[in-house]
Amino acid sequence: MSGFVVTVDGPAASGKGTIATGLGAAFGLPVLDTGLLYRAVGVLVQRAGGDLDHAGAAADVARSIRPEMLDDPGFRTRAAGEAASRIAVHPAVRAALLDLQHAFARQPGGAVLDGRDIGTVIAPDAPAKLFVTASPQARAQRRWKQLTAQGEAVDFDDVLADIARRDARDAGREAAPMTMANDAVLLDTTEMTIEQAADAARRIIEAARARWETS
Repeated sequence: MSGFVVTVDGPAASGKGTIATGLGAAFGLPVLDTGLLYRAVGVLVQRAGGDLDHAGAAADVARSIRPEMLDDPGFRTRAAGEAASRIAVHPAVRAALLDLQHAFARQPGGAVLDGRDIGTVIAPDAPAKLFVTASPQARAQRRWKQLTAQGEAVDFDDVLADIARRDARDAGREAAPMTMANDAVLLDTTEMTIEQAADAARRIIEAARARWETS
């Protein structure tokens, strides 16, 4: 891994996607939201009339995914998030998306990748790692606001229940359960505005980059 790679991991709705996008802009690096890869697979399986619990069908779709396909707004809905959580438990799906994520991380100039196992599985040698988290209530509130802003009619308690289910699924899956890398910096955004969280993340990564450049 020759470039400056930043990994941003954490649970659903922790703010990691917004933080990763900001870091990409701040450091001039391409950004890959790996969660969108799984959302895309789930949505495309459903659009084709497939079964999310059928590992083979989901893996076939996963092999066709490319980063440039991820702008579809249908991948950012509440239903897409649930579909992603269901297909992510399939080892065959994870394997199909592994090469794509590795290739993105190996770009000569570096990259920012956010997800749930980037610092532990995809880019374990990355010189800069963040683990972004927040309380379930704070994450549910953010996700609820995002969904209602998109025009989805959804009850806060249902969003909170979704967060709890996804956390349990992420922690319990056999293939790469979500854990914080030993060398990652923990950033708890529960009491932060997005501006404060972005500033804290930028300062952490600036320090990591300075160490990397002099190593």
